[in-house]
Amino acid sequence: MKKLSGLAAAACCVCMAAPAAFAQDGAAGYPNKTIKIVVPFPAGGTSDVLARLVGQKLSEAWGQSVVVDNRSGANGNIGADYVVRSPADGYTLLLIDMGNLTISPSIYPNMPFNPAKDLAPVTMLAYSPHLLVTTKALPVKTQEELVAYAKSKKGQLNFAAAAGIGSAPHMAGVLFAQKSGIDWGYIPYKGGAQALTDLVGGQVDVTTNGMVATYPHVKSGKIRLLAVTSSKRLAQLPDVPTVSEMIPGFLTGSWQGVMAPAGTPKPIIDKLSAEMARIVEMPEIQEKLATLGAEPLTNSPEEFGAWVHEQVASWRKVVDAAGIKVE
Repeated sequence: MKKLSGLAAAACCVCMAAPAAFAQDGAAGYPNKTIKIVVPFPAGGTSDVLARLVGQKLSEAWGQSVVVDNRSGANGNIGADYVVRSPADGYTLLLIDMGNLTISPSIYPNMPFNPAKDLAPVTMLAYSPHLLVTTKALPVKTQEELVAYAKSKKGQLNFAAAAGIGSAPHMAGVLFAQKSGIDWGYIPYKGGAQALTDLVGGQVDVTTNGMVATYPHVKSGKIRLLAVTSSKRLAQLPDVPTVSEMIPGFLTGSWQGVMAPAGTPKPIIDKLSAEMARIVEMPEIQEKLATLGAEPLTNSPEEFGAWVHEQVASWRKVVDAAGIKVE
């Protein structure tokens, strides 16, 4: 790439510094009261734990209280809708599994908001893959054997849709079936815990779910782990293949991200994004993420927004092909 002359480079630096200084000035008085982080899932999950970790560090850094408000239901849409309708002042934020949020516009035809238009991206925080697991009663030991067996038993296998129809784990199963050319039925569950209980008991055949809840059952030998849905093998599970080794480009999982109501001033968005990125890089936060089966993953508001648009469009193709709708 052609280098700038010294004078041009200096002028460019001045131009770049001006917006940054303006952004800092525009958020100079923020925050001056309690910040609420809405988690649209029950307490105890990855989004909830991460919200409390980040909230505590924000409070310590800025000297203001940060509270976590759990508003669960409809695959995260109830809590997200609450944030959409909140004042766009930076004091009400949404921390959500972006997998769910980017799927919802295609699943719910009467969804009262558009996440790509009605929410302002702040930053991604972390990513954790799904684990593809089966009951021990199923006579398969690899994902290739699972596909072959499912094809031989067309329509007879049952996939546990952890967290319900339209959830990220459910759609991971739909995508896997579409890409591998198999056909299985879907049994919806309110949460991953019950889905895993039935998988252990042999009431269902296969599922995908997050590592924290799933791996203990694998480690105890109660269920069988076939693959992970990350783009590369996990350092903690180096012998477990990725689904993408069989289906190139396959990637699903849980992306925790923070969003604010659309119209929130850009200087406040930028201030939140920078501080949260700093927090996620803290060693103690990274250690905690590792225990949750997650890894830090931050980006700029602009990068995050582009990712959301891409994911909404990508999942719409999967949902339309499967003909899934939830009234």
